[in-house]
Amino acid sequence: MSAAMPYDPSTFRGLTFHDAVSAFLEGADSPAAYLERCIAGIEQRDPTVRAWQALRIDAARADAQEANRRYRAGTPLSAIDGMPIGIKDLIQTRDLPTGEGIEGNESSQGKVDSASVQALRAAGAVILGKLVTTELGGGHPSVTTNPFDASRTPGGSSSGSAAAIGARMLPAAIGTQVGGSIIRPAGYCGNYAIKPTFGALNRGERQGSSQSCVGVHAGSVEDLWAVTYEIGRRAGGDPGHPGLFGAAEAPRGSRPSPLVVMESDGWQQTDAVTRDAFMQVLDQLREQGVVVLHRRDDPYIEAFEGSLANAAGLVGRILAFENRWALENLVREHATLSDSTLASLERARAMTVDDYRLALRERSHAQQRFSALAPIGDALISLTAPGPATPLQPLKYVQGDPLPSGTGNPAFALPASLLLAPALAVPLLAINALPLGIQLIGQRHDDYRLVAFARWMVERVTPVAVGERLNQNLSGEAV
Repeated sequence: MSAAMPYDPSTFRGLTFHDAVSAFLEGADSPAAYLERCIAGIEQRDPTVRAWQALRIDAARADAQEANRRYRAGTPLSAIDGMPIGIKDLIQTRDLPTGEGIEGNESSQGKVDSASVQALRAAGAVILGKLVTTELGGGHPSVTTNPFDASRTPGGSSSGSAAAIGARMLPAAIGTQVGGSIIRPAGYCGNYAIKPTFGALNRGERQGSSQSCVGVHAGSVEDLWAVTYEIGRRAGGDPGHPGLFGAAEAPRGSRPSPLVVMESDGWQQTDAVTRDAFMQVLDQLREQGVVVLHRRDDPYIEAFEGSLANAAGLVGRILAFENRWALENLVREHATLSDSTLASLERARAMTVDDYRLALRERSHAQQRFSALAPIGDALISLTAPGPATPLQPLKYVQGDPLPSGTGNPAFALPASLLLAPALAVPLLAINALPLGIQLIGQRHDDYRLVAFARWMVERVTPVAVGERLNQNLSGEAV
């Protein structure tokens, strides 16, 4: 037997918080009781899922009691006051370790709160703990397993964040993305997730990458937007960026049209079963009056697709060069770094400034091609990955691999990072009883509009399940 829980997107519901607030105000429920339910979920699921790096249960209970008092007084600090939230272990916290996924560094005690963590505390959120990440947010697998099949990856590098949501341990969690580290694991774990416009949410100490973003995983669109908004409202954007745009309340659903199908490198890597599921979603969109455009329908779309050729190689070059100086220090401090991390450092050492400039020029070209699509379509639509979560296995580094990953194929998630554009993962698919998401990508600062499109899709599109279903015995365990 395997630890598997067949996933059905029509019936699965992530843990939610927004719909508990009225009971808090009425006294029929409380943030403290809600927290205890989350802790019970962690105790039940985490021995297998292994999403948590560190917990602050006693301190979280004290924070929840403070939230209780505010609700009883009718003065909650925000829509997320009392919400239990987990923080990816790349992000600094003053009262929890920040190990960054490095073996032997798990107890490295933080001394400061990152900007996003400060914002969450100011909004009354209950920081429950740190969630497992891959080594330095790279492609070396973490210990976390997929919440729907423990023999499969949850994705990376926001592995713990995505798995905690999929396992219904939390209503929301914080992740980060430089390549595909929010969107891909969200798809694998049945999450809603947002990778915002580059610079829209203040990254605090994590300013060293020209692509990285702080984002949110959640069990619902409403909680997704509430957490994103509260961070943006209180911490602003990165230095020199205008920050996040949009109202406090999640938008009503709005029909997108036209939608532009993004193939990228991922389409040729997508299996036939997954393709069929995606095409069924497109058929439903057309039935709802959405115009769906493909690359053959417009020369501007074709030109855009051409600019995404070898996106993995482009992301690999940019990340290697930008990470070099941090890695030069880390390699002197830690003897346990993985072969893939060391290979990235060697690649960076071989690069020149001119090599980096060329990579930036290629990225700028793709961004220009994407901007040219603004009059043509409301958003891009794609899968979150070329198929469901792959089996857990060690990363086998192959010389010359542009972006080695043992946490699944990031092909569909890379373009939004290169484009510095907002992206959403929407859990609408099951492939062989495993989750997979639909991705929407918008123009820069269209984050709020993109959430409105996602909400409309959730309301109007029937989730699609294809492929073989796992047999189940009477106890609900997969056989």
